[in-house]
Amino acid sequence: MISEEQVRHVANLARLGLTDEEVERMGGQLGAILESIEKIQELDLDNVPPTANPLSLTNVFRPDEPKPELDRDEALASAPAPEDDLFSVPRID
Repeated sequence: MISEEQVRHVANLARLGLTDEEVERMGGQLGAILESIEKIQELDLDNVPPTANPLSLTNVFRPDEPKPELDRDEALASAPAPEDDLFSVPRID
């Protein structure tokens, strides 16, 4: 089981403000995730090749062709609050 202090630490790293009820619930959920990881680590996977996807898929890309750039006024037309011909966004602390 993961401790309340550890849950609060992880929540702080993720910049999440959790209530006491959420901390308790997340403790159980994180504990279950860690137990699952421990079970996976018990498996003998030495002869299993690493894979990102079990299916053999290939991405289909369109040709990369140059196109005219977007006009500044056209780009800023849908911006909620442009400032000095720039996009204005909230500060992230």
